[in-house]
Amino acid sequence: MTDHTPDRRTVSVPERVDFPRLLDFYDLQDEEQTRIHEFYANLRDGQLTTTQCGDCDAVHFPPRVVCPECHGDDLSYVDLPHRGDLFAFTEVRGAAPIGMDDDVPFVVAVVDLGPVRLSARIEDAGYDDLAIGDEVELVVVELDDATDQDRVFYRFVPAGASAD
Repeated sequence: MTDHTPDRRTVSVPERVDFPRLLDFYDLQDEEQTRIHEFYANLRDGQLTTTQCGDCDAVHFPPRVVCPECHGDDLSYVDLPHRGDLFAFTEVRGAAPIGMDDDVPFVVAVVDLGPVRLSARIEDAGYDDLAIGDEVELVVVELDDATDQDRVFYRFVPAGASAD
C-alpha cells in the first residue's frame, strides 16, 4: 500500500497582518482616489459637509457625484450641523468586523442632523448611557494607518462630553 500523506511543512505566522485595501473600511481620501475628496478636505478642516443638488435642491448623505433624485450633476458642498439627535442605536458586543475586534463593545447609531440622517460610531458612552433623542455632537478622528495619507473620519459623542 502506498502512503499518500502529503508532506507537512511548518510556516511562521506574522505578529501583524496588514489588510488588503478591500478590507479597509475607510476611503483613500485624495483627489486621485475619490471624487468626493472635498468632503474629506472639509472634514479635515473640522467641517461636516455633504452635497446638495443645484437642479432639484435635494440633500443626500453621503456626498454624491450624481443626484439620485434627478440624476443631475450640478452638486455643491453644503455644511451640516455638528449637533444632532440619536434616531436609533445599538451596541456591538461580540463579533466585530475584521480590524475592529479590539474595540468591542462600541455603540453605532443613526444620527438625525435635520437635513440628513447618517450612521456613525458614538464615542465616550455605552449603550446604557444613551436614549433615543439624546443630543450628540461631531468629533473628527484621525485614522492611524499605514497608507501614507492624512485620513480622517467622523464620529459623535454625547453633547457636552469631552472629545479627548
